[in-house]
Amino acid sequence: MSKTKLMIDEVEKWSAHNYHPIPIVIAEGEGIWVTDVEGNKYMDMLAAYSAVNQGHRHPKIVSALIDQAQKMPLTSRAFHNDKMGAYVKKLCEFTGFEKVLPMNTGAEAVETALKAVRKWGHQVKGVECAEIIACQNNFAGRTISTISFSTEDQYREGFGPFTPGFKTVPFGDLKALEDAITDNTVAVIMEPIQGEAGIIVPPEGYLKGVREITKANNVLMVCDEIQTGFGRTGKLFAFEHDNIRPDVVTVGKALSGGLYPVSAMLSSKEVMDVFRPGDHGSTFGGNPLGCAVAMAALDVLEDENLVERSKELGDYLLDELKKIDSEHIKEVRGKGLFVGVELDKPARPFCEALMKEGILCKETHEFTIRLAPPLVVKKEELDICIEKLKKVLK
Repeated sequence: MSKTKLMIDEVEKWSAHNYHPIPIVIAEGEGIWVTDVEGNKYMDMLAAYSAVNQGHRHPKIVSALIDQAQKMPLTSRAFHNDKMGAYVKKLCEFTGFEKVLPMNTGAEAVETALKAVRKWGHQVKGVECAEIIACQNNFAGRTISTISFSTEDQYREGFGPFTPGFKTVPFGDLKALEDAITDNTVAVIMEPIQGEAGIIVPPEGYLKGVREITKANNVLMVCDEIQTGFGRTGKLFAFEHDNIRPDVVTVGKALSGGLYPVSAMLSSKEVMDVFRPGDHGSTFGGNPLGCAVAMAALDVLEDENLVERSKELGDYLLDELKKIDSEHIKEVRGKGLFVGVELDKPARPFCEALMKEGILCKETHEFTIRLAPPLVVKKEELDICIEKLKKVLK
């Protein structure tokens, strides 16, 4: 029996069956390449759902992790640590926001934003029932509150009752959003580009329209940039494509280069100052190890011009994919190195065929192949991927 089968069988026996991975067991990674337990090498075209924008095991981020782990990995927020101040200052200056609330996972960052906008609604706007509007086909995690505004049946089945106070409108429909706003609406939360839904890019000017509607109605705009942030779409944040500035942004994944769970809520003083000591927190949020890793990850983004690389190489990848002559391709869409190839039949068999060709990717919403390589990818490496896609899709 192969190592791969033994290890997969072990997971199947002892773990809850809450994922359906591509049948490969990865043991090592470097840059855009990973190696399985059999010694086979693959090009990673998923980057851990955009967590590994800086590439696997980036030496600068690894060095920061090792150095900090040998000093002080964790101290609770009962005490200050010598890394958090430098980290929150750097993240604010890097992103242009006034304040940061450090957390660990993407779902925690979204939960933090939900609490912040509701408390803002009660204390500042003066509403009694703080209502939040989300977009259909959203994905913000799988906590009870985030699935409460999901429109995906599987995410909700068997998990009710749900958190009240949410409503959903079609993504890309400004009139539906405007009609849904009431005196009790405190926020609109959305992904600037819907990732889990299949890399759905909204109509041009949509985010700008959302910003105008929310401002006119004294409603906060929350952008979930956990997948799209830190260069993935060819801008630092995807909302920048419409030249806007939301009130709240949630970030995670690439904030740590994939080495350690780090996330955050970014906002203004007005919104963030609704929190008082004891209102919200996390044992690991703002811990020194996470802070050190995140600062190094931000340095890599800047030093290696990864945002600019994503724009340049993403345009190239989109253009080349659109040239592929295949009866199975319905649409190719995306921005930067965040691309979806929608097919006329389930994408899973094509992803498994690509694995056999040395390319790792994953289906999303059944019919779409999601392509999101580390931003350190080279043009010649993208050419390899494109040729393999041509072969499999034909």
